[in-house]
Amino acid sequence: MRKLAITILFVFSVSIHTNAQQTPAQKQTKSILILNATAHLGNGKTIENSAIGFKDGKITMVSDSKTMQTSTLFDTTIDAKGKHVYPGFIIPNSTLGLVEIDAVKASDDESEIGIMNPNVRSIIAYNAASKVIETCRPNGVLIAQITPHGGRISGTSSIVQLDAWNWKDALIKVDDGIHLDFPSIASKSGSWFEPGNLTENKDYNKQIDEIRAFLSSAKAYLAEPTKERNIVLESTKGLFDATQTLFISANEQKQIIDAIQLAQESGIKKVVIVGGFEAYKVVDLLKKNQIGVFLKSVHEMPTKEDQDIDMPYKMAKILVDNGIVVGLENSGGKERMNTRNLPFLAGTCVAYGLDKELALQLITSNTAKLLGIDQQLGTLELGKDATLFISEGDALDMRTNKLTDAFIQGRKIDLESHQTKLYEKYKIKYNQQ
Repeated sequence: MRKLAITILFVFSVSIHTNAQQTPAQKQTKSILILNATAHLGNGKTIENSAIGFKDGKITMVSDSKTMQTSTLFDTTIDAKGKHVYPGFIIPNSTLGLVEIDAVKASDDESEIGIMNPNVRSIIAYNAASKVIETCRPNGVLIAQITPHGGRISGTSSIVQLDAWNWKDALIKVDDGIHLDFPSIASKSGSWFEPGNLTENKDYNKQIDEIRAFLSSAKAYLAEPTKERNIVLESTKGLFDATQTLFISANEQKQIIDAIQLAQESGIKKVVIVGGFEAYKVVDLLKKNQIGVFLKSVHEMPTKEDQDIDMPYKMAKILVDNGIVVGLENSGGKERMNTRNLPFLAGTCVAYGLDKELALQLITSNTAKLLGIDQQLGTLELGKDATLFISEGDALDMRTNKLTDAFIQGRKIDLESHQTKLYEKYKIKYNQQ
C-alpha cells in the first residue's frame, strides 16, 4: 500500500510539472516582418508606421515602412496597423521560478541558511516550468533577473528568458551579480493592519563592520590564495575584477550613503542600489559615482510621515530628471504574483509626470544597462535579440495592453496560461445562462 501511494504521488507530481507551462517555442526558422505598427524603440524614440524585421533570432530591420525598399526579403509579414511594438520588458531582483507555492516548503528555494552566502547560485534552483512564469508573458514581461533572498549576502543572480525547457536553456547571463541586504537602521514591529513601534537597530555599525571584515578577508584571500580552497571567499572574485555587480538593498538615506562608502572602501566598482525609497535625498552622490537605482514597487505607501503621500509614484521622475539611471523592481508582498504588473508600475510613473517613452525605459533599456545586457536586449535596434511583442494598445496601461504576438529571440511564444484557460472555460459556462 505504501509503495502504491508513493507511485501515485510521483505520477501526480510529474503530471503537475509537465502541465505547468506551455511547450517552449522552437528556434526561429522563418524571417518575420512586422509592418505599420507604432514602434516604441525603448531608447526614447518612436517610429510611426514602422517596419521591424528579424531573422535567426536577431533584429535585421528597424525603419519606417514608407521608406523601406522591399518586404519580399522576409518569409512572413504581420500587418500590425493600429497596434504597438515594444521590446520585451525586464524584471530585476525577482524570485520567479524559485518558489511555486509559499505554503509548500518543498517548492520554496529562494534562500539558504547562513549569513554570508556569495557562493549560492540561484540559477540551479530555477524552475523554468513554473506556472507563475506563464502569467508574466501575456503582459510583455519576457526577461527576468533571478535573485536569491535571505542572509546578509544572499547569493548570486542570473538573467533568463521566460520561455525555456530548463534553466540551461533559459540562460542569458549567468552569475551577473551578488546581492547584499544592507543592515537596517531601524525596524518596525507589528503588521500592515496593526503597526507597532519603530525600534532602533543598536547593532547597525557592528553589522556594517562584519560586512567590511568579510569583504576584506575575501580580497586578501583572492590576492594570495592558500592551499586550502575557500569557495565562499573565492566566489566574490567578480566583485573585485568588475565582472559582477554588487546589488545593495538599501532604502534610507544613511543606509545608501553608508553602502556606497563601504563599496568604495572595498574596491568594488560596479554598484546598483535596490529599493532606494530615499534615493531622492542623495541624487548628487548617486550621480557623482554613476550608481543606478532599481526602485522598489512604486505602488507603495511613503516610508516616513513627513514624505509626500505620492512620493513613491513621482520618485522615478525626480531621479530621472537628475540624471540617474533608474529601473523598476517589484519586491515585497506577493512579489512573484505581481510580476505581471511591472508595465503598470511604469504607467503610474507616467501618471505622475514622467514622459511615457522615458517611463518605458525604466523597464527596458535602463534595466538592461544596469544588468549589463544592454548590448543584447532592452531596445529595438539592429543586431539585438528579437525579444519583443505586439500590443493592441498602450502597453503601460492595463486597460489597453493586450498582446497579440510575442517573440523571444525570434521564437513566437505561446501567450496562453492556466488563468486564460480558466477564463475561456468559465466564460462559456456563464454566457449560457
